Amino acid sequence: MAEIQIGASSWRRVEVGRVLKLETGSLAVIVEIIDHKRALVDGPSSDPKLATARTTVSFANTLLTPLVIEKLPRGARTPTVKSAWEKAEIDAKWKEGNWAKKQLQQERRQSLTDFDRFKVLRLKKQRRFEERKALAKIKAAA
Repeated sequence: MAEIQIGASSWRRVEVGRVLKLETGSLAVIVEIIDHKRALVDGPSSDPKLATARTTVSFANTLLTPLVIEKLPRGARTPTVKSAWEKAEIDAKWKEGNWAKKQLQQERRQSLTDFDRFKVLRLKKQRRFEERKALAKIKAAA
């Protein structure tokens, strides 16, 4: 008979200690699950753009991130959450992730002026020209 291996799923679950990304773009951690639609969250980030005051949020207005603060007690108060947040280095992990990098890139693009967009267009054209020139050289040599 074949051996069957049963393992836990790697899905993101709603759990105490799970870090959420709110609609506003800030981060928060689930402190207590109120019911199947809402949770009490707290976001003591050192970055003011990512910080969130302790409040209740609807799961419909949040996104689950892969980040989890392990062994965070249910109903933990703000100082406890802050120390666990810093110990788990959530801010650093978030900034290393692709999600934050993509968000930063979108913010940069939105802040470009018309002339900046024109300069980007010219640089892309130059890069494309150099790539095609190198490809034609390789094809001619082959």
